[in-house]
Amino acid sequence: MTGKRSNGEGSIYAYKNGFAAYVWVDTPDGKRKRKYVYGKTREEVHGKWINLHGEAKKGPVATRHHTVAVFLTYWLDSIVKPNLAPLSYVSYESSARLYVVPHLGAKRLDKLTVRDVREWLTKLATICQCCAQGKDAKRPAARRKCCAVGECCEAFPSRRVVQAARDTLRAALTHAVTEEEIGKNFAALVKVPKPRRQRVKPWSAVEAGQFLTDGMTREDTMFAAWVLVLCLGLRRGEVLGLTWKSVDFEAGELYVDHQIQRAGRQILHRETKTEESDDFLPLPALCVRALRMRRAQQDGDRKAAGELWQDRHNLVFTTKYGTPIEPGNLTRMFALRARRAGLRVIPLRNTRHTCSSLLVALKVHPKVAQRILRHSQIAMTMEVYAEASEDQVRDALGQLSEAMGGTA
Repeated sequence: MTGKRSNGEGSIYAYKNGFAAYVWVDTPDGKRKRKYVYGKTREEVHGKWINLHGEAKKGPVATRHHTVAVFLTYWLDSIVKPNLAPLSYVSYESSARLYVVPHLGAKRLDKLTVRDVREWLTKLATICQCCAQGKDAKRPAARRKCCAVGECCEAFPSRRVVQAARDTLRAALTHAVTEEEIGKNFAALVKVPKPRRQRVKPWSAVEAGQFLTDGMTREDTMFAAWVLVLCLGLRRGEVLGLTWKSVDFEAGELYVDHQIQRAGRQILHRETKTEESDDFLPLPALCVRALRMRRAQQDGDRKAAGELWQDRHNLVFTTKYGTPIEPGNLTRMFALRARRAGLRVIPLRNTRHTCSSLLVALKVHPKVAQRILRHSQIAMTMEVYAEASEDQVRDALGQLSEAMGGTA
């Protein structure tokens, strides 16, 4: 083919070992610049030139593109960190640093394709992260046992890790589309296998009653926390973030509006995730009595600690020196107490499923239970009441009440 230009192709010209073309475009920052395309043949460049004209008619077109690594850094620092929860930033940052950047970081945003993303995710699932991150090599020489000594331990990422890596890239590219860096989010077009959730049967009300009775008998310092978790369905962070200001003994109410979270190396006392999570919860008598006992315990801890007392937020549950309790430690305490009570160990988060049965056993009025369970319809609450048969747990809680010095 000759190098003669056809009519209307005035911006296509011979360039090095092929051809080049340009189109005048409006950039996202409001300026007007040339955007170039290249190819080995005139037909190839002509096709790209036509597509570029189409993009220019739709709106602003970026003339300079970042690499995936550069854009991820910008997105994390300028978008995620100032606007999302600290825990979200930590999660996105670790996924980007460990799984996205090592494989796709050098790729230009505008050159990223569905195939690139799919091949990355397929490969990621087969890479030993102990080898890739040098985990074994960071151990003292005497403790090295696998990758650093030539024996791969095959610590492949789980489905949940792979999904989190894809979700991180997808979230970043969504913002890249918003800022008109790219025209399409290719990560959103790639599907990954959903991680299978391990279903754990929650405790029955009988088992919960046995657990609470054992804790009261042993004078467990965290007894009130277990009561709130089981009887009100509070989450781990909500229990640990509870302040005495939020407890109204006169009205018999509890206001849930703060939580304790670990974000990286920090333990944060912050507001609950959404406004819908904030609520005034009525306190059954058992909860009121348990909280009064907890206040007496904490007063004793404060006196014993003296000047070492460090409670800045007036928290209900603290260490013996007034500092916040590490969320992971509460989970470990719960498992230890369950074994000690002779019960099967379940995840702390599964106790929310036991809450409804205990409310029936405590003879809480259905309308009050509806508020505690946060059911939108009273019919849902009445189904729980209709199915419950809790004579055994009522006996167990009766014994617990007597041990606490009154009826619950």
